[in-house]
Amino acid sequence: MLTIATIIGARPQFIKCAPVSREIRKHFNEILIHTGQHYDYNMSQAFFKELAIPEPDYNLGIGSGNHGEQTGRMLIELEKVLLRIKPDLVMVYGDTNSTMAGALVAAKLQLPLAHIEAGLRSFNRDMPEEINRIVADALAQFLFVPTQTAIKHLQNEGITKGVYWVGDVMYDSFLFNLSRVDFEAVLKKYGVTPKKFILTTIHRPQNTDDPTILKALINTLEHLDEPILFPVHPRTMKFIRHQQLTIKNSHLRLIEPVGYLDMLALEKSARIILTDSGGVQKEAYFAGVPCLVLRTETEWVELVENGWAKLIGTDFQRIPEEIAKASNFTSVQTNIFGDGTASIQITAILKNIR
Repeated sequence: MLTIATIIGARPQFIKCAPVSREIRKHFNEILIHTGQHYDYNMSQAFFKELAIPEPDYNLGIGSGNHGEQTGRMLIELEKVLLRIKPDLVMVYGDTNSTMAGALVAAKLQLPLAHIEAGLRSFNRDMPEEINRIVADALAQFLFVPTQTAIKHLQNEGITKGVYWVGDVMYDSFLFNLSRVDFEAVLKKYGVTPKKFILTTIHRPQNTDDPTILKALINTLEHLDEPILFPVHPRTMKFIRHQQLTIKNSHLRLIEPVGYLDMLALEKSARIILTDSGGVQKEAYFAGVPCLVLRTETEWVELVENGWAKLIGTDFQRIPEEIAKASNFTSVQTNIFGDGTASIQITAILKNIR
């Protein structure tokens, strides 16, 4: 039986891994390796439990650190594990340091590599994620892309072999888990009313690391005149505390990071979503909710082209006006991200490996 070493390390990867792992374990031997890039309970262990992901066979416990330090430690520890287990294939997801480290080690050990969510580009190389994507795509033999746009990006870079459009595995996860959500209980838990609140998430360095930008963003949110629920990423909270920012408006509620099922309920029930997260942008689309993207670019250009998302960048004074426009939002969902069978398609393709 084929042995697949799956390398994950961060919250978005846990969500993507869940449906794929469920399918591939029907046909293959999967060894799950958690780098420990996300180690906070609400960002890691809670997701394994909630999404019924098998416990990792290896937890490397890398933790946080500067990009070079973190990636270097991952390279050292991943190489040890892969030399020990000798898999037939290495699988990585998305665009984190765990993704790039897994791809590099697989290449050095001459192990076939599958990259799920291949072909995404923001064309902003100041983002560490962009470098990670480019490296993983350049080294992969199997590139599973979520959109047609991703295929075009790869073609423009001369990558045409081993590229498969399967759709987005996050859509698989969204459809599978939506029926498991207790909307009434979740909304009661967080004290919000359907379509009467704004949901926001902020975690990218361009919004958190510059004190002027973070202060301006928080100030804008505070001056909105409707309830805002803000699950705060640990690194964002670190900067809020470091900059001694105080929240004076009770409409803006900062809460701990929430579990995946709770987040689905909040996304589906929000009037509008403000985020700098790529995953949340997509989930907003899946949920049929308009989204303001707190970045100057996005990997998910289809969302902007179809009117589901608007790029705000740091032009925060636009936020009140764009939120007001959302009251009259109309658009049509299409199969940009496939039909919710990406995991099944990935498994079928890998079954043909000899």
